[in-house]
Amino acid sequence: MRIIFTGGTGKAGRHAVPYLLERGHQVRNLDLVRFDHPGVQTLITDLTDSGQTFNGLSMHFDSGGLATGAGPAPVDAVVHFAAIPSLLLRPDNVTFAANVISTYNVIEAATKLGIRKIIIASSETTYGVCFAEGDKDFKAFPLEEDYDVDPMDSYGLSKVVNEKTARAFAMRSGADIYALRIGNVIEPHEYERFPDFLANPPSRKRNAWSYIDARDLGQIVELCVQKDGLGFQVFNAVNDEITANEPTAEFLRKWAPSTPVTREMGRSEAPISNRKIREVLGFREAHNWRQYVR
Repeated sequence: MRIIFTGGTGKAGRHAVPYLLERGHQVRNLDLVRFDHPGVQTLITDLTDSGQTFNGLSMHFDSGGLATGAGPAPVDAVVHFAAIPSLLLRPDNVTFAANVISTYNVIEAATKLGIRKIIIASSETTYGVCFAEGDKDFKAFPLEEDYDVDPMDSYGLSKVVNEKTARAFAMRSGADIYALRIGNVIEPHEYERFPDFLANPPSRKRNAWSYIDARDLGQIVELCVQKDGLGFQVFNAVNDEITANEPTAEFLRKWAPSTPVTREMGRSEAPISNRKIREVLGFREAHNWRQYVR
């Protein structure tokens, strides 16, 4: 497929884009920073500018397209990961405005250009604890996609607004727009941090003792690109297992005693549950943390 990927130079994108290329897709990266990877052309694009966004989604991927004489070829899917990626990197109003406006611009341009598949990066921060003021308990485990999201920070709030934007455009246009609530992204070299995670469970409460391997996130993106006809959907994008050596139920009784568990959970099931992507998209993790941590 011909895929436009925004934010492909970022922490998640620089693993997801190569995965898509390896699977035979053509990928055009829209970012403010170039991605030095074979086969990837980066178009420097400010997605908070609607004109740049519209042009970026409707141009040739590279100079080879000029040879056809037929104008830019159609785009099959847009994957929108570009964002200010966390709280405290920019002033709160800038974070909120950039993330909300860029997402609106990307979805609006894509639907008006007739692109029928759009995947956007939402976040675990929508569950309200990751960037909360003080020590906040989750309302219930497991965290599934029908959870009452309630962030109090500018970043998490921007992601909730983006999900609402996606839903509105999906209803208006009939396009498939899938929002991925991405967990704490772990790159291969970051598994060296896991012994400290295991030794200090409170340090991982804000991430609900869950994570997503950046390479498995690439698989999830491709599964979304391939799965048609779902309209607007929200999917948790996390790996299978809790980052703990104890069984999930026992661990949560000890470290989250005030949070009720609403269904029986798998022996090592992550508190942010990926049951939906496994059942609906067919996700099968390839990078369980236990492969890399003794």
